[in-house]
Amino acid sequence: MRAPRAPSRQTLQRGVVILPSAFTLGNLFFGVFAIVSASRGDFIWAGWYVAFAGTLDVLDGSVARFTRTGSRFGAELDSLVDAISFGVAPGFIMYRVFFVSTPGYWLLSFVYITAVVVRLARFNIEQGGEAKRHFHGLPSPAAGLTLAGFYPWSQTPFFEAYLSDLPWQDIWAVGVVLVGVLLVSHVPYARFPKIGLRTPKGIATTVLVLAGVFAALSVPRYFIFSLGLLYITWGLLRSVILGLLDRLPGGDPLLDEEEDEEEHALAEVRSLDYGELRTEPRGGSRMPPPLDEPRVEEDHA
Repeated sequence: MRAPRAPSRQTLQRGVVILPSAFTLGNLFFGVFAIVSASRGDFIWAGWYVAFAGTLDVLDGSVARFTRTGSRFGAELDSLVDAISFGVAPGFIMYRVFFVSTPGYWLLSFVYITAVVVRLARFNIEQGGEAKRHFHGLPSPAAGLTLAGFYPWSQTPFFEAYLSDLPWQDIWAVGVVLVGVLLVSHVPYARFPKIGLRTPKGIATTVLVLAGVFAALSVPRYFIFSLGLLYITWGLLRSVILGLLDRLPGGDPLLDEEEDEEEHALAEVRSLDYGELRTEPRGGSRMPPPLDEPRVEEDHA
């Protein structure tokens, strides 16, 4: 009786390539489920489903980098899914919560969704689907999580005691437009920090991320919206303050050229000696060397 054949290497590679797309499609599932829940009036769970989509959005990129299976197809699929999970779903939630009873206010949700779509298209062109030092404009997951997380936050005792009497429809009429403007702006926003245990900075980042995860699981109604609002406000204020102090870097501060220049500076140019590779004729004399020795670059970055 023949032993079962081990899975081929090509089959394993295909399985690894499919893995990031599975996370992306899970992101899409929760984005659509958020829309369905909002249509049923369950706005709290609609907000949680957008948060679940955001978690999978972080994981699919991490898995793709870890398995080295990133592809152009994956980047395009991720952008299309993000347009639904962090564009259509939060826009529809805001429409159902604040704008459904006022004629014409649905256009505010349209403005937000349009800004998300334009922001994602620009992100793929300007930054190749991956930020190096910072994002050019507010990232769509942060915008979507902030909008979708507001309703769960509005059901907390703190909100009901101190903030429930404010004109939230008018506040969010302006807020949705402002978030849309930040999405298509060139305000630099920090990327998600890298965790690690090899350096003090990596250890500190890991501790902060774990503390954030604990807070998100312990008090999600307070944490998700508050973190999103803090992220949006800090990025905007930081850009304004640095601009007023004239401390923005020279040139275009929105391009990732510094990192590229640093990597290029580490590239070492060497000339290769082909003496040992040249054939020696029977007469004993070597072939004359070519006039121009080829030069290659070795990137040690």
